Amino acid sequence: MPGIGRVRIESKVQILMETKLAIETTGLVKVFGSTRAVDGLDLAVPLGGVYGVLGPNGAGKTTAIRMLATLLPLDGGSATVLGHDVATEADAVRSKVSLTGQFASLDEDLTGTENLLLLGRLFGYSRAAARSRSEQLLSAFGLEEVGKRQVKNYSGGMRRRLDIAASIIVTPEMIFLDEPTTGLDPRSRNQVWEIVRALVAGGTTVLLTTQYLDEADQLADRVAVIDHGKVIAEGTTGELKSSVGSGALHVRVADIDTRSAAAVLLREVLEVPITEEPDPAALSARIDDPTRVSRALPALNDAGIAVSTFALGQPSLDEVFLSLTGRPTEEHAS
Repeated sequence: MPGIGRVRIESKVQILMETKLAIETTGLVKVFGSTRAVDGLDLAVPLGGVYGVLGPNGAGKTTAIRMLATLLPLDGGSATVLGHDVATEADAVRSKVSLTGQFASLDEDLTGTENLLLLGRLFGYSRAAARSRSEQLLSAFGLEEVGKRQVKNYSGGMRRRLDIAASIIVTPEMIFLDEPTTGLDPRSRNQVWEIVRALVAGGTTVLLTTQYLDEADQLADRVAVIDHGKVIAEGTTGELKSSVGSGALHVRVADIDTRSAAAVLLREVLEVPITEEPDPAALSARIDDPTRVSRALPALNDAGIAVSTFALGQPSLDEVFLSLTGRPTEEHAS
């Protein structure tokens, strides 16, 4: 995606000389009353690429990002961003990073162009330079045709794109994207993903928080899974999935009255626990030995149990969290 801008090579080299990590936190803590929203968070985020922070609502993702972006003080531990201590060198951190939160931080009554012009002027651009930069970003983000439209008339996807564009009026060395695709339709999510890839190609390090494993799959080089304010797993998405088994079997019987019999049979054939899903016809299981799956479908057929769906795939987000925390993600939401 042209026009987003690039970080100067000299700046990148200087950072690499100062530190090997874009972000490093040790025992990070944030307390609200009796709630420890962040409880000893340890992160090591390499320079370049996308680092995902994966977790359900209430896990502490947003609170952690707000501390790293110097918007919240630390209650414990330490953190550096691009070589600068967030507690003692907040101004230096702010000069190098940008934050796009969960909700668009735009003036609803202004047009898209006016929002970008206003921010450009606040960042010190001349009128001509601010207009040039706003036109450049509107073009890069596919918003040229709606630039003169008030933001309150934008779709959710348009708002998200404009919000990210506003975050890079001055191209940051690091950008925090806090659940940028929550609530978006698939087409809008794909557009945001392309923007993230373009930012990385331009030299920006991205810290992305998300609830979606597929989003981390698409974008992140490495992922930290957090729950109750601390890291409970870290690695590539492939490593996280393999940690809960090599596959996930999903079966849907044609007749809901046969589900119980199917569950008993599958348990015997696969020698693994079988989960009865909320869908009264559905069953699932984590599979460590995929070779056993080949025996399951003939066994169901021999027992006269008709099947409408039989699929073996990678574990889902719920299955990863069920293995790591003992609870599916729905029980985490707050």
